[in-house]
Amino acid sequence: MLKERAVVDPIDCWNVEMLYPNAEEWERAFNNAFGSTSGTRWPALAAYKGRLGESAELLKAALDQLMAIDRQLSKLYTYAHLRHDEDIVNDVFKSAHASITNILHEFSQEAAWFDPELLSLSDQRIAQYLEDPVLADYRFHIEKIVRLKKHTLTPDKEELMALAGPALQSAHKAFSSMNDADFVFGSVLNGAGEEKSLTHGLYSLYMRDQDRVLRKNAFTAYHQKYIDFENTMCELITGLVQKHRFNARGRNYQTCLDAALFAHNIDGSVYHALIEAVHAGISSLHSYAALRKKVLGVETLHLYDMYVPLIKQMEVNIPYKEAEELIIASVAPLGESYRNALQKGLQEQRWVDRYENKNKRSGAYSSGCFDSCPYILMNYKGLLKDAFTLAHEAGHSMHSLLTRSHQPYQYADYSIFVAEVASTFNEELLMQLLLERAKTKEEKIYLINQKVEDIRTTLFRQTMFAEFELRLHALVEKGTPLTPRLLKEEYRQLNAFYFGSEVCIDHEAEIEWARIPHFYYNFYVYQYATGISASLALAERVRQGGDAEREAYLSFLKGGSTKYPIEMLKMAGVDMRSPEPVKKAIAQFAQLVGELERLLDF
Repeated sequence: MLKERAVVDPIDCWNVEMLYPNAEEWERAFNNAFGSTSGTRWPALAAYKGRLGESAELLKAALDQLMAIDRQLSKLYTYAHLRHDEDIVNDVFKSAHASITNILHEFSQEAAWFDPELLSLSDQRIAQYLEDPVLADYRFHIEKIVRLKKHTLTPDKEELMALAGPALQSAHKAFSSMNDADFVFGSVLNGAGEEKSLTHGLYSLYMRDQDRVLRKNAFTAYHQKYIDFENTMCELITGLVQKHRFNARGRNYQTCLDAALFAHNIDGSVYHALIEAVHAGISSLHSYAALRKKVLGVETLHLYDMYVPLIKQMEVNIPYKEAEELIIASVAPLGESYRNALQKGLQEQRWVDRYENKNKRSGAYSSGCFDSCPYILMNYKGLLKDAFTLAHEAGHSMHSLLTRSHQPYQYADYSIFVAEVASTFNEELLMQLLLERAKTKEEKIYLINQKVEDIRTTLFRQTMFAEFELRLHALVEKGTPLTPRLLKEEYRQLNAFYFGSEVCIDHEAEIEWARIPHFYYNFYVYQYATGISASLALAERVRQGGDAEREAYLSFLKGGSTKYPIEMLKMAGVDMRSPEPVKKAIAQFAQLVGELERLLDF
């Protein structure tokens, strides 16, 4: 049985008290900042309205005020969302999370005048501002606003778009409540006829179990829950896509994809080139499926057979503390300063919320704000996979730590496009350390199998998700109604193409789209695939290079959003406008499958 949050050992919990000692202190800070609802909540910001063209000094003061409010809100939100995710049915934290979320939407509404007013200035005036040393710290920030000019609306329309924000969050919030709190999966039988509890966290554990009966029963029961609610899940994901369509059309973009990529200066060709490159190399995934079928000795290979380790006589279990030590040791190529900061964060500052508890948010992530340490949510089960997940999130967290300690607030965040490089880079460092320490042929097979699975699930699987996401939006953009049957057919077709003829696509797999939280983001998943492609190239460059290569990568981590993401990666040493990084990642996957086949004597 899962523990109630209240009885979890504090040592296993993240140090949220660093932000506010308790909920009462958070509420006091919240009320002090936003207790009044009469008139404008931010009169100091409103005082600059209609005056941005007066001088560079006044524009800088307005930007400083804007950033100060945003920073204050970010700290309040971070505490509320972390507490909410610890136990998403806790009324106190649900209320706090809803309250600060509403305030964020109010801030969007009250600040909606800023960009349109700045863009209403003459080109000559804006050019003067961009050259004025008073605004040097905001130059790139202003350039990004100017680039969005044709997609920025009038002040009243911008306020209306902001006003629609809370309503447009409903689909995502409803999915999260159903998926993480309302859905109870019960129990399933293993091969010995024993009942085993089924939760989000245990599902991934069972998919790696050598007991095929347990894998099949867990796969069937888990997805049956979503089938039972397929109409509701369809309506929720339709609402999400309609939100993206509303924003794209409202801001004069041709497509939802354009709307998602334009602000980061990423051309849609990068997205399409990823899919095309993976399609071109899909035979390597089919070869891996064929090898898996032979090694497992099954007449029919099912999707619930795709995660079980190919070495039956061993399973690498890594207790949490051992995983910490391995991850800290693995980052040695990035230098002593990086390693020491990570060690302090994991072992002294309590960055990590370690284990699953009742009603805790599923999955894993890295979070935090400018005024906090990084925070890592885990649901650690002791598998090798969990150690890699911890390494992944630690990569995000170190990226955040470095950029926040080297950039001012306006540049202290970074695009998701580059974020997934930092995370998968650290996974690769951990894999290389484990391979170096492997003592037996069986260990090497196990680890290479894990590396193959990392690339399969991050490059191939996430590209399949990206292709499905693109299809969803294209259907809505053409006016085609989304129905459970249509979504399941589309998803089946993609699974059949990606896995090939060696894998049976059971009907339960058709509903998998309904359980993927990342589909409720905005064209997010493709960045896992581009990220691992870039990180594999950069990890090789750093490991085989010298100080210059390491410093180039660390400069990238410290750079935040001082450049557009494609340029940030080019600075680190990889060009994602080219298809070559993706092709090289697929070639590495094929090479590893060949090595695995040789070691297994198949």
